[in-house]
Amino acid sequence: MPQTVVITGASAGIGRAAARAFAARGANVALLARGRAGLEAAAREVEAAGGRALPIPTDVADPAQVEAAAEAAEAEFGRLDVWVNTAFSSVFARFTDITPAEYVRTTEVTYLGFVNGTRAALSRMLPQDHGVIVQVGSALGDRSIPLQSAYCGAKHAINGFTSSVRTELMHEGSEVQLTVVQMPAVNTPQFSWVLSRLPRKPQPVAPIYQPEVAARAVVRAADHPRRKQYYVGASTAVTVLADKIAPGLLDRYLARTGFRSQQTDEPDSPDRPHNLWQPLDDTDGHDHGAHGSFDDRSHRHAPELVLSFHPRWTAAVGSAALAGAAALLTRRRRARR
Repeated sequence: MPQTVVITGASAGIGRAAARAFAARGANVALLARGRAGLEAAAREVEAAGGRALPIPTDVADPAQVEAAAEAAEAEFGRLDVWVNTAFSSVFARFTDITPAEYVRTTEVTYLGFVNGTRAALSRMLPQDHGVIVQVGSALGDRSIPLQSAYCGAKHAINGFTSSVRTELMHEGSEVQLTVVQMPAVNTPQFSWVLSRLPRKPQPVAPIYQPEVAARAVVRAADHPRRKQYYVGASTAVTVLADKIAPGLLDRYLARTGFRSQQTDEPDSPDRPHNLWQPLDDTDGHDHGAHGSFDDRSHRHAPELVLSFHPRWTAAVGSAALAGAAALLTRRRRARR
């Protein structure tokens, strides 16, 4: 019997790539996102890959819309096996340059969208004592960086929320599984459609991976969900570990490098369209696809893909990373003298 998967944020980026990956296994895939052009294109890709698609225009910040989408998916395909929360929004700016309304909107989509999706999934999975919920997290949910306070705050909240719900499920002896996949920088369209108040165009911080790498991790986590969280990319695991060992060192490093590393050399326009309040693929009918504009700098494979890393290996690499960061800071201090 085909697996039934619901994916939020399915019109682009990781969600779009994950939809194709599940479809290649013959899954039924319910696609949730706001933009109709992206949803329709994603549905065509799912069908072409061998799955069945159900595109459902949905704003995950609205719990009623998420509940209606879950009901439609269940009516079309039957029992829900996997729910993947991916949808998010963001603002690239200093905290003091983000309005209260923009902060609320980012939090409603990026954090409460996961809460709404988890609630809709559990209301169907718990009575059947079956199902997996995969939260697509981020290394920034453990280690915050400058210029992304709204996004980092939401991703931290997802970790706390998920851990709490997981322990409740364990207390109840439920067979429903809940796991988080912590992602590195991924080449998605977000950098071309995010609301930004930076002087230059935003960019991901290397190393950058293609969405297909992230999608393979999501599928693998759905197949093996009993581990509470997985890390994609050695840099993600090392960053998290290094922050736990020496948070002050990373704070100083990011204060020096975090502004420049998140911007290209190309000036950005303050009037550039963004998708915080409405999807760009609704206003112009253009499908933005899974990939962003950094194909030439993104890894298509991840030999160091870390989904179940060994603690000793991580500690060794983390120590090396800390030593390297300390040496870099020392050289910069000497250069300024």
